[in-house]
Amino acid sequence: MTTADMAGMPIRPSALGRYEDWPAYAARHHFAATSPSAQQLVDTLGVPATAPVTEYRVETQTEHDGVITSRLSWQLGFGPRTSAWFVRPARSTGPLPGILALHCHGGIKSHGAERLVLLPREEENDAGATTTAAGFGRIPVQLREKLYSGRHWATWLAQQGFAVLAHDAFMWGSRGFGLETQPWRTAQSVNGQQALWREAGVEPSPADLYNAAASNHEETVAKAATLLGTSIAGTVAHDDLTALGILASLPGVDPERLGCTGFSGGGGRAMVLAALSPLIRSYVVTCMMTTFASLLPAYLDAHSWLLHSPGLSRLGDWPDLVMRSTAGAVLVQYALADQLFPEAGMRDADAHLSERMPAGRYTGSFWPGPHVFSTAMQEEAAAFLSSNLQADEAHGFPTTDPARTAL
Repeated sequence: MTTADMAGMPIRPSALGRYEDWPAYAARHHFAATSPSAQQLVDTLGVPATAPVTEYRVETQTEHDGVITSRLSWQLGFGPRTSAWFVRPARSTGPLPGILALHCHGGIKSHGAERLVLLPREEENDAGATTTAAGFGRIPVQLREKLYSGRHWATWLAQQGFAVLAHDAFMWGSRGFGLETQPWRTAQSVNGQQALWREAGVEPSPADLYNAAASNHEETVAKAATLLGTSIAGTVAHDDLTALGILASLPGVDPERLGCTGFSGGGGRAMVLAALSPLIRSYVVTCMMTTFASLLPAYLDAHSWLLHSPGLSRLGDWPDLVMRSTAGAVLVQYALADQLFPEAGMRDADAHLSERMPAGRYTGSFWPGPHVFSTAMQEEAAAFLSSNLQADEAHGFPTTDPARTAL
């Protein structure tokens, strides 16, 4: 949209495309937590209420690579329909521990949970024509190759003996905003990006164009959330709480053995979810731990609104979210060369948790390398969840290396 196009429009376009029903829902529905500590967090983040029972639909189901992958969908109280993938071992017997796999932010909103899942026949599709939940085609290579060491994390977890659900969160994939007609501030930003692409001779894909718009639009969404008495993190938590309830109800899942795991922004989601729901028995946070003070002044622009929720600091520091959880055990993985967090902040957070958490509930491990979820870190995370949720011992995970805490 050019400046001339904007000038010729008699009415400003909606800044809430596909979410025009969000304000009415947020005004009427407020989540009721099960403890005073959780309710305090609910009130700070403005978490909307979830439906007592959310019906889901099985869209497709395919057996491949030793797993059964089911594409599910459900309709929340506002916004577009959610797409999700339920992956479980093909030859499992008896109830399995359930894991909610929470996708990262990644700076890419065109795709959500697909980044964690090996889609049936995906590797056979050399033309990259796989239709994803939001219709943007093949998942950008950097989401998997650079951040997850090329591994389909949710599918691999299922191959290790877990029942895994991965869903699109508020603002991502199927739950993305409609930006075909962009709000004016968003359009101006995209115009600038398109000029840079033209100068460089780059032909952007539909996903590139959407992600450029969605990156700028996140600030507009944060403004809307503030006006509605909620926050981006609180609205994402609403989606995550619903998905956790669905996971607990899925066939073959033991609702008494539920955990969650997330890398980067997904790690922040795991912390909030575990602090809000007593259903989480164990969880893993990867590359998403520091102190608030360490973000000032140089690291403020390194993070999204998932980390910067208004009023959250009044409840304590970022690691204090872990202490609000009733989960039996949590593993926090730190990357020493993480470009998004200073090492001093990570060390301080680890010391904070080590000193204040009851014995045996907190494990911190430090890894060399940048902001990635490496295969070795994934194997440590799986071993931790397996031990605490009593998964199939036959898979022979490597144990968590205590020496990592001394790095």
